Amino acid sequence: MRARFFHFFPALLLTIATSLMAQIPAPPAAQKIPREMTTHGDTRVDNYFWMREKENPRVTTHLKAENAYTEALLKPLEGFRDQLYKEMLSRIKETDQDVPYGKGGYFYYSRTEEGKQYKIYCRRQGSLDAAEEVVLDLNTLAAGKSFLALGAAEVSPNGKLLAYSLDITGFRLYTLYFKNLETGKVYQDKIEKVDSVAWANDNATVFYVTEDNAKRPYRLYRHTLGTRNDALLFEEKDELYGVGVEATRSQGYVIMTSISSETSEAQVLDADKPQGKFKLVQKRKFGHRYFVDHHDTQFFIRTNDKGRNYRLVTAPVAAPGQANWKQVIAQRKDVMLENLDIFADFYVAVERKNGLPQIRILGYAKGEGHAISFPEEVYEVSPGANAEYITAKYRFNYQSLVTPGSVFDYDVRTRDRALLKQQPVQGGYDPADYVSKRLYATASDGTRIPISLVYKKSLRLAEPQPTLLYGYGSYGISMDVGFRS
Repeated sequence: MRARFFHFFPALLLTIATSLMAQIPAPPAAQKIPREMTTHGDTRVDNYFWMREKENPRVTTHLKAENAYTEALLKPLEGFRDQLYKEMLSRIKETDQDVPYGKGGYFYYSRTEEGKQYKIYCRRQGSLDAAEEVVLDLNTLAAGKSFLALGAAEVSPNGKLLAYSLDITGFRLYTLYFKNLETGKVYQDKIEKVDSVAWANDNATVFYVTEDNAKRPYRLYRHTLGTRNDALLFEEKDELYGVGVEATRSQGYVIMTSISSETSEAQVLDADKPQGKFKLVQKRKFGHRYFVDHHDTQFFIRTNDKGRNYRLVTAPVAAPGQANWKQVIAQRKDVMLENLDIFADFYVAVERKNGLPQIRILGYAKGEGHAISFPEEVYEVSPGANAEYITAKYRFNYQSLVTPGSVFDYDVRTRDRALLKQQPVQGGYDPADYVSKRLYATASDGTRIPISLVYKKSLRLAEPQPTLLYGYGSYGISMDVGFRS
């Protein structure tokens, strides 16, 4: 469908332009107001610096003129736009629910209701048959506001408190709030410009990171619920770095990571000792990126110190520096170690080989492990909601060019998988009508470039067919396939 649309699009624009030349108003011209700026002895002129002044009526007036021009230009497409919107909407199940996941004696999930714009976050205690508790109803919070977005949402270890952040500006300016999930009361504690949040195990202390005016997360604070004058624990002064904070799945540690495009550095704190000091794992060195997780008496560290595809090492929590690292998985030339998930009785290596993601289940004893197999030539798979540390199941999300988004639970002992949900596609879609393949094109230097292809079985491939080709390659990002209704 997309290939036919793009083939048709240039002719459509030409028709619009030809028929409406006399009717379309001239595009609004932004006023030029020169502003000189000098940095490192270099002076440059920005004629449109005034547009940064969001509250300036002149900016608002110009934006309204731009919108009016756009509406005039696209007016002949009104019916077509409505038709496209209704078709897209008709394929979406508006009243729907995510697959619940377990954490701390509760089952958490979100759901949507037809006609409502935002998600409703809920939970049930002990059983999916228990009464529903609404954790956050974004529709209620959005009432009277032109915009709402949820940022962080972290439940305290005892399940009684929620730390959550909201943006009502559209500029990703998140304010942190705290809610008592037993009473529904929202506390008076309110913190601006918050990026990431992590609870300590005392259920009263949170660590949070704030942003500077350039939206760079750079300061780590400690906040005790109901108090003021939060302690500044760390400030990242190097503008190339951003800061993030999180609690490990084991609930053993709070980890703060400073990271740039080339380098990272981690500090750790015992989650049972929130008033303690963060301890450096390994001092930063340009080009060295490493990421830390926790299991029992060890840290598991994914590091690129021996190669860009990363290896896995362990280190004792008492002395986590690089001198004490012991290799578990070597750096491999043909496999990228992209991520780790650590659990009480096993861990998961999320890897990429031949451009395809893969999942390996590994035991803590040497030699234990196996890869999860997938049925299609080309697909996308990623970790799902795995909040519990003590578990025998691993949840993953799966989709392909012909298979809608699916959620599976995988039993690491029996190797059985259970399909929990597949995103419904309304309107009569049948995946059996389509073919999905993985091909390769050989570049001039011999590199095999993977190509994921999807087409309808009814096409006669012996004849030339219109094709939409899309590619991307930068920043080390792999472009996975995805299903689109």
